[in-house]
Amino acid sequence: MLDVFAESGPSIPVTCLHDTALDSWLAGAPAQQAGFVRAQGFKAKAGQAVSLVSADGEIERVLFGLGDGKDAFVHGALAARLQPGLYHFDPAPADHAQALLGFALGTYSFDRYKASAGTAEDAPKVRMVVPDGIDCAEVSRIARGIFLARDLINTPASDMGPAELEAEAEKLHHRFDAKLSVIRGDDLLRDNYPMVHAVGRASDRAPRLIDLTWGRADAPKITLVGKGVCFDTGGLNLKPGNFMGLMKKDMGGAATAMALAQMIMDRGLDVRLRLLVAAVENSVSGNAFRPGDVLASRKGLSVEISNTDAEGRLVLGDALAEADTESPDLLVDFATLTGAARVALGPDLPPFFTRNDALAQEISAAAETAHDPLWQLPLWDGYESMLDSKVADINHAPESSFAGSITAALFLNRFVTQTDAYVHFDVYGWMPKPKPGRPVGGELQAARAIYHLLCVRYG
Repeated sequence: MLDVFAESGPSIPVTCLHDTALDSWLAGAPAQQAGFVRAQGFKAKAGQAVSLVSADGEIERVLFGLGDGKDAFVHGALAARLQPGLYHFDPAPADHAQALLGFALGTYSFDRYKASAGTAEDAPKVRMVVPDGIDCAEVSRIARGIFLARDLINTPASDMGPAELEAEAEKLHHRFDAKLSVIRGDDLLRDNYPMVHAVGRASDRAPRLIDLTWGRADAPKITLVGKGVCFDTGGLNLKPGNFMGLMKKDMGGAATAMALAQMIMDRGLDVRLRLLVAAVENSVSGNAFRPGDVLASRKGLSVEISNTDAEGRLVLGDALAEADTESPDLLVDFATLTGAARVALGPDLPPFFTRNDALAQEISAAAETAHDPLWQLPLWDGYESMLDSKVADINHAPESSFAGSITAALFLNRFVTQTDAYVHFDVYGWMPKPKPGRPVGGELQAARAIYHLLCVRYG
């Protein structure tokens, strides 16, 4: 289990209150306590906390505000409100496991580059008792997956390039006894991944296709594909500086796929898992691919390049074409792909695209249960003509500013022709504003919903 949890021990009770329940609690409390709570201005707003102290100065109870209860991760604010020590929920929350997950997420910090990082592990911690009947291993498993994705996304591109993503896959390979193969540099041309090579060849950090497999060969096939653009300058269609500042997160799709893979393997789900990550850096040099170029692809389609800043769908196209050859039972790709998705749905609600209606319903139900918000957008056939090219089989990035997330998804679907259960997620992978349990920085999106779906199917 995570070191923020404990199995037992003398602990301080934490009472969580909705704002509508505060008056009732105050009415039943000793007059002195009620007066103290009122004097502290405690209104049970989301994230508020007040400590009730005994006559000898010891904390005997903490009141914590849930507000209207709509934020499933509101308990993430607890860790920052409590003094170091051991606590337990009293009474138990309606969804105890979710409350513990929220609490755990609130303990996350990314301090790798801070001078105090070396002493953080030795500092007194806030810990929560996990009572009998709660699957602490599962809560810890999900939290570790989220922490992995956050760490990968938050790490600057100077320390998280294609080789470093490969090193993270190597860790999974050793930890779970998985099989790992990696195709690097010009070998991508030899092995027919021309679009991965074209996007990454301008960088002095060689592009690569990372391929990890785990599980018994005859188990249901689950394939995860991640966009691993470790930094995106925009290529020759260079991004303005204010659009380049967050591009260390452009490998958020790869981080998502790797975090989900870790959760699946750690759970021991009876599946044959395959993880494909196209890891590149989209840089500028004399051999960078150009607007107007026509690229070959693994699928056999020729692709006209309109804008070198739409590189993610190119590397995904080659990876998806390979994944499709096995016709897996479920094929999922994750990518920080389009600004159009953010304009349509904002940073907190990633869209997903699939032609499989039954799968769409399954994903939507899993997203609601897992508190992992998602929204289906259509693969609108009426926009297929936007991908027409006069010189190639397909144009990868229409000049029109309309329906950018949909046309990107339509492009990807051209590379998946044998797999019925295919879904594409256009994630943001970042929290622009802090929320309980979710600090500003890298964030795992969509993976918990798919993990829940897989646990229901194969758990």
